[in-house]
Order: sequence, then structure tokens, then C-alpha cells
Amino acid sequence: MKKFVVLYNAPQSAESMMADSSPEAAAEGMKLWMDWAAKAGAGLADLGTPLGGGKVVGNSGVSDAETGVGGYSVLQAEDMDGALKLLEGHPHFLMAPEASITVYEALDVPGM
Repeated sequence: MKKFVVLYNAPQSAESMMADSSPEAAAEGMKLWMDWAAKAGAGLADLGTPLGGGKVVGNSGVSDAETGVGGYSVLQAEDMDGALKLLEGHPHFLMAPEASITVYEALDVPGM
């Protein structure tokens, strides 16, 4: 099985969404995520977490990250098509029309 890193992109940060959410709305959102996780089954290697407070580190210094990445998960599947199938009907798409998911295959490190 191959591993795939899933990045959840959104116009609003996960931190601000959680701060703006009522306890009832938060519970409803978590139920949708847990239902998806149950459906993904063994294909979900790591549910991941929301992300916040990102920084960009470069030769010229450190700045705030403006990427819109709000969280991550790790999937395992035979190939990219299998990973994408696990994401069908994902609750992340319900948060905003601009919400998207980026998927990367985790490659083996040569010589390791």
C-alpha cells in the first residue's frame, strides 16, 4: 500500500472556523468527519488534525503562511485513484464553495 498526504484547503482558517462555531455546529461537523472516517476504514492511516499559525521559513527570514491549508490527513491505498475514491463525499467540501483537497503521494526516500 502507498501512503498519501491529504491537505484540506479553505478560505477561512481552521482556527477562526472553530472560534466562530457554536458547540452544536461543532458537534455536527465532527459527526460528519467521524462518519467519513468510518467509511474510509483501513484506508485512513491518520485522521490528522486542524492546522493553524503556519510560518514560512526561507533564506530571507520568517513570515506568516498564507496558503489556506487548514488541516491534513494521511490515507493508504493501492494508487492515487484509490486514494481519490476514499475522498468521495468528504465533509470538507461542505464548509465552503471554495473548499478543496490536495493529495500528494508520499514517495520512498532513496536509499532508505
